Amino acid sequence: MAADPITLIVGDEELLVERAIGDVVASSRADDPDTEVIDLAPGGLEPGRLAELTSPSLFGGGKVLVLRSAQDLGKDLTAEVLKYAKTPAEDVVLVAVHHGGAKGKALVDGLSKLGGRKVACPKVTKMGERIDFVRSEIRRAGGKISADGARGLLDAVGNDLRELASACSQLVADTGGKVDDVAVARYYRGRAEVSGFAVADKAIEGQLADALEQLRWALATGVAPVLIVSALAQGVRGLAKVGGAPRGARGAALAKDLGMPPWKIERVQRQLRGWSGEGVARALTAVAHADAQVKGGAADPAYALEKTVADIVAARAAR
Repeated sequence: MAADPITLIVGDEELLVERAIGDVVASSRADDPDTEVIDLAPGGLEPGRLAELTSPSLFGGGKVLVLRSAQDLGKDLTAEVLKYAKTPAEDVVLVAVHHGGAKGKALVDGLSKLGGRKVACPKVTKMGERIDFVRSEIRRAGGKISADGARGLLDAVGNDLRELASACSQLVADTGGKVDDVAVARYYRGRAEVSGFAVADKAIEGQLADALEQLRWALATGVAPVLIVSALAQGVRGLAKVGGAPRGARGAALAKDLGMPPWKIERVQRQLRGWSGEGVARALTAVAHADAQVKGGAADPAYALEKTVADIVAARAAR
């Protein structure tokens, strides 16, 4: 068969895992369109079942056995899988999916030593990794996007990989492949601008009218008040963290100390230019008060948020 006889998929990023499985199935069916796919969880693999599934069929035809949650197999079934992997059947492809981590590591080590092809599908958690994912998705669809454009798409769509993959595919299809900041803004302006972070940025930058406009739009389109307060709090705390950093600290060392990506630190540093230490302290008090209000202390959360935005803008002018 065209596919490798043994494939080990390690990681728990669902989209990437499903793609890796799909690639194996597609490769197998390219050689034999009638290849049967059998999906198995550890509970469906009692002792002897693997030998039964991998034995020659009277009717011929290939098989792809997808063994899910392989870290839960247990000692005996792990030994059975490894024994099979030493002499795999010619018309069978085995795909073992392991979530990663220490549990069931003997299977990962064993299949690796036996020459199984390994595919890593770790969680995509860091901003840099998400930007790389978006750029890779755009290339996969036949287009190009800058790092700034990818960041804009993340701001607009969020961090869910399935939604990002869908957005990338749609953008390439609609733009002919050149995905720039203008295209991202044109297609996703609504989603980006109603986010709490847009409200927070405008308030922190002292743009009261724009901040209130964004706030009312966000509320009108269903953004929960508690999420807007959270964004305001993150924005003001970012001012406090970056503003309180040692003067000589910069670059990767500063990013590590603050737990923030360099691009975000640069953005906050630009925002800090209009702030004093006293003003940041007043803004922190305002968002703490707003948090209590939207969680039950205020009869009108919308009014409480408008007042908080105004207080943050006023705090910026404090000297």
